[in-house]
Amino acid sequence: MLGLSRSDELVFFVNGRKVIERNADPEVTLLTFLRKNLGLTGTKYACGRGGCGACTVMVSKCEPVSKKIRHFSVTACLVPICSLYGAAVTTVEGVGSIKTKLHPVQERIAKSHGTQCGFCTPGMVMSMYTLLRNHPQPSEEQLMEALGGNLCRCTGYRPILESGKTFCMISTELFAKDEFQPLDPTQELIFPPELLRLAENPEERTLTFRGERVTWISPGTLKDLLELKVKHPEAPLVLGNTALGPAMKSQGHVHPILLSPARISELSMVSTTSEASVESRVLDEHSGPGVMVTIQRLLPGLTIGAGCSLAQVKDILAERVSELPEEKTQTYRALLKHLRSLAGQQIRNMASLGGHVISRHCYSDLNPILAVGNATLNLVSAALRSTRPEHSPAPEGQAVGSLTSPRRAGGGARQVPLGEHFLAGLASADLKPEEGEVVAAFRQAQCPHNAWAHANAGMRVLLQAGTDTIEDLSIAFGGLGAATSRPPLLPAAPRELMLDEACRLLLDEVSLPGSAPGGMVEFKRTLVVSFLFKFYLEVLQTLKPLAARPSAPDGLRYPEVSDPFLSALEDFPVTVPQGVQRYQRVDSRQPLQDPVGRPIMHLSGLKHATGEAIFCDDIPKVEKELFMALVTSTRAHAKIISIDLSKALELPGVVDVITAEDIPGTNGTEDERLLAVDEVLCVGQIICAVAAETDVQAKRAIEEIKITYEDLEPVIFTIEDAIKHNSFLCPEKKLEQGNIEEAFEKVDQVIEGEVHVGGQEHFYMETQRVLVIPKTEDNELDIYVSTQDPTHVQKTVSSTLNIPINRITCHVKRCGWRFWRESRKISCVRSYCSCGCHQVGFMNNGRIKALDIECFINGGCTLDDSEQVTEFLILKLENAYKIRNLRFRGRACMTNLPSNTAFRGYGFPQGTLVTESCITAVAAKCGLLPEQVREKNMYKTVDKTIYKQAFSPENLIRCWNECLDQSSFGSRRKQVEAFNKKNYWKKKGLAIVPMKFSVGFGATSYHQAAALVHIYTDGSVLVTHGGNELGQGIHTKMLQVASRELKIPMSYMHICETSTATVPNTIATAASIGSDVNGRAVQNACQILLKRLEPVIQKNPEGSWEDWIEAAFEQRISLSATGYYRGYKAFMDWEKGEGDPFPYYVYGAACSEVEIDCLTGAHKKIRTDIVMDACCSLNPAIDIGQVEGAFIQGMGLYTTEELKYSPEGVLYSRGPDEYKIPTITDVPEEFNVSLLPASQTPLTIYSSKGLGESGMFLGSSVFFAITDAVAAARRERDIADDFTVKSPATPEWVRMACADRFTEMVLQFSPSEKMACES
Repeated sequence: MLGLSRSDELVFFVNGRKVIERNADPEVTLLTFLRKNLGLTGTKYACGRGGCGACTVMVSKCEPVSKKIRHFSVTACLVPICSLYGAAVTTVEGVGSIKTKLHPVQERIAKSHGTQCGFCTPGMVMSMYTLLRNHPQPSEEQLMEALGGNLCRCTGYRPILESGKTFCMISTELFAKDEFQPLDPTQELIFPPELLRLAENPEERTLTFRGERVTWISPGTLKDLLELKVKHPEAPLVLGNTALGPAMKSQGHVHPILLSPARISELSMVSTTSEASVESRVLDEHSGPGVMVTIQRLLPGLTIGAGCSLAQVKDILAERVSELPEEKTQTYRALLKHLRSLAGQQIRNMASLGGHVISRHCYSDLNPILAVGNATLNLVSAALRSTRPEHSPAPEGQAVGSLTSPRRAGGGARQVPLGEHFLAGLASADLKPEEGEVVAAFRQAQCPHNAWAHANAGMRVLLQAGTDTIEDLSIAFGGLGAATSRPPLLPAAPRELMLDEACRLLLDEVSLPGSAPGGMVEFKRTLVVSFLFKFYLEVLQTLKPLAARPSAPDGLRYPEVSDPFLSALEDFPVTVPQGVQRYQRVDSRQPLQDPVGRPIMHLSGLKHATGEAIFCDDIPKVEKELFMALVTSTRAHAKIISIDLSKALELPGVVDVITAEDIPGTNGTEDERLLAVDEVLCVGQIICAVAAETDVQAKRAIEEIKITYEDLEPVIFTIEDAIKHNSFLCPEKKLEQGNIEEAFEKVDQVIEGEVHVGGQEHFYMETQRVLVIPKTEDNELDIYVSTQDPTHVQKTVSSTLNIPINRITCHVKRCGWRFWRESRKISCVRSYCSCGCHQVGFMNNGRIKALDIECFINGGCTLDDSEQVTEFLILKLENAYKIRNLRFRGRACMTNLPSNTAFRGYGFPQGTLVTESCITAVAAKCGLLPEQVREKNMYKTVDKTIYKQAFSPENLIRCWNECLDQSSFGSRRKQVEAFNKKNYWKKKGLAIVPMKFSVGFGATSYHQAAALVHIYTDGSVLVTHGGNELGQGIHTKMLQVASRELKIPMSYMHICETSTATVPNTIATAASIGSDVNGRAVQNACQILLKRLEPVIQKNPEGSWEDWIEAAFEQRISLSATGYYRGYKAFMDWEKGEGDPFPYYVYGAACSEVEIDCLTGAHKKIRTDIVMDACCSLNPAIDIGQVEGAFIQGMGLYTTEELKYSPEGVLYSRGPDEYKIPTITDVPEEFNVSLLPASQTPLTIYSSKGLGESGMFLGSSVFFAITDAVAAARRERDIADDFTVKSPATPEWVRMACADRFTEMVLQFSPSEKMACES
């Protein structure tokens, strides 16, 4: 350390109040400080890496140069508190409160039904609030940009956008202006005058903040910074902390000294000059001793300080583009293109230009463009000597090389061309805009925004004036694992032959081994030549007008870009989603106070928006509270030889380490141990747990526990390996009808194939949390937990601690998004990946006569829900189709991966994709459209399923026909075909899928429910039931039911929480029946109470509710009632293969249209229309929200959400950086949802239906639209239609499926072949 005796005072403001921190710890983030020190829990902890936006707050600073106040959103989890000296922070609590006054942003997001679980809502509010502080009347594009860094797992984003659009210049038509309070910018918190004075007279002294392990030094001048760097050469420099912060968290790096240059005004300079250069002072946190600052020569007439954030750079460049002629802003435009998609708004606000450049990340989107733009790095240091630069090769796994620091005698500055030495191999020159110059940028990622690029490129060409001869060509790539540049030999003119030769030379230079970081070698190499081809077309199209000029030399002609190729030049634009939501209005005769069927706002909506909705982790710390951290296995299959706890127990604050030997009761089950004993079956299995006084102490202690293993065989990760080793978790499940062998003999055609469906991370926004408070007597425990199944938690704790269930009370206030079994899966929760092998027999007219499907799911290392999921998958495989001869079989494979569990849909989204893939395969073989084959094979009349349950498909057919009609399917199919004929490199796809989704558990006992309703003497009503609020609005619906039954307004009523003390023996809130069965129980309790009140009401019919309750109390009438519902009857006899396992079905249909880029694999969702059978919706706003959210989640399953494991069984795709759920830019451009006009079903509460899960599968309409587009491309290229179907349809799969000359080029000259040639 520095040997300093004390720390300086850290001064900043939070929500208008001054904060003076005298012992600021550099390791403490703003998020931790807000939540633990200030008790401001509205800012949520989720990913902890800046990728989800749940912790978004607004930071305001007075710019050191311009003296203007800048408001910008940041992710508080990455902001060290020591970086906030002189800043003002605004959290969601400082924006508005239900206790004082709501801000319009908070009011509108709640009233627009933009909240479900509400965990992400404060972050959404803060992103929009910050936008409005800078732009009180923003454009829709600015709104999309502001929300691009915020993730939501519930809503599907559409209602959030609708709330934001009410502020926009072109406001939404969904709401009338008088529905909301107006936005008044004059009422916002002012920037603290004390901080203004501090900015006007900045301190130049160095500030030092000392923590337990890290010291933060913030110099006030450049001179001091240079001296500090000489003194502490290994100390990294921190500006935005967007690179160092996540690395320190994930890799456990601790740097004793951190240098912060944020207060140095020279690094924030922005000015225009007449010189043909842009200078950007860049701090080199990786350079050698004394080397501190680089000056980066970029573009004419502009100076940008390296301390400027990427968001500021984007604004500066956009302003210059608007001022200068297009031919002088080629590099500006290329940089802007990538800046729009680089990370989310919060990260762009934090990350600095200098940090981004000098970090040299392999996935950098800007460095390749800077390289081809001939940027120059000028290093400034305190050294007095220098040497000439020497080439330094790129480190392995990076697309850029290392930077050698040359020294020059007698000076502390020197210039290094970025291209030649920083990116290893590009020529250096000042950028001189000339006629004939073209600069372009390309990138392809898992999703279009806020995702690291699989590959990116910057390309620049300069033609000799008035000729078609190439004078200079510069190409730089990122994301490829090695530095690349232009091919060494180039023909003289941009001709087709030159292109092929350039592609081959480039592939020769871009040599990626099969073990390259990130894999996808063939895909990335294909992108290399695809990008080059796009650039070739762009150059031709740009130079075409030059040949037409009168001054052009005679005979100057450039190759024409044919019309079918033109679409390759167009990037998919970011569009603001539009759409219509349709539902049936309530009967005009229904009393106004009766809320059933009305779009009532979520009960907690306003509290979600203000951050006042309390989640488990928001509960204030209790006295003597300890924190627990889990120690998990690092081996996939191994024997535990020893566990050394000694070092962990010696650490300060550590109270104990709990192992299996310490469990007084049962250690889980025989199938799945709570804590591992002797053997581990997967990476991530829990071995022991540390209890400590703080969470930091507990996490540090687990690093000190040493476990010795002995690896065991076999190690099984895949379904294929499990089949090979006969490794299964349960017996095969099978259903069969008809005579399938005989049917196969009589059909016209038979096809066979496989369908692979990837798993899906639950990706809870609220991370796993539980608070256990022992009481002082009788071994009683209060457990506050986020779970769907508090009774299961109660029983598990009882058996583990060996105490009776009646001593344990589980409390569930709300959950931050939950879909199944988080109570069982503590360390990791994800759904099954599966493989379906199918054989289909059909006639030439598309009629399917026989279908044989065998499904395998990867269950992981323990049984969990695998048997039930296998059963449900088999029961639901037929979907909407009547096929006379069927055989369905399913097995759950046992592998050495963490145990997979059920997810939304419970196997239906995975299994039915196999069935629908069979439909498209049959259509291709018959030369028919998939929708024709679907319609031909659908159920048409009252019939029985494969398991002999009778049903009427009337509403199925209605949904199908309504969807065809509302989507204008017939005319759009013709438009898609016409588009595809005119465009070679872009293809559109259109698909419509039907759905028959079975609701319920499949067992009668799981359909029971209970409720407890109290009426107090003031007339207020407390409702308690066995359902849990997961974001699906069950509490809101229950009060709607109680309001109708008791005939009083909802304002009289309250739901406190779900508790096992008030409603015992509850069933998990799942299977889409929570509102059904609990609604029946609430109805029953209210009817009991109302019957008791009948004599009182009859005696005083004109009295008020309060009068009746007071009179009932005086007459000793009980004002408390338990309601109970015995449940639907459901059973399944697997021996006979028949039963009535489901109480009813939900029907639906979805039509989606997409456009794909055949050269990159990217796709654009153009339009989706959904029609859903809700019968009589209890709350159409909530139900439509469930449908939209489920659809977007299913869309993620089928397109972007991809689980990737290492060869050792370690999950690579963890967190929002690597695992990509849909973002706001993934919502279809037009998104329409309709609830089918009401129909009656006497089985359910008020003829409503549960819609929580069914919409998930409808996301497959996007998948099949993508495969439709791919099939169109393959047909045009004379490639077979019968390709292997693989979900998710990632850019990699789409690009490689659209085989062409470039994919062939890559396959013909693979890295292995190249090495063989060289040897």
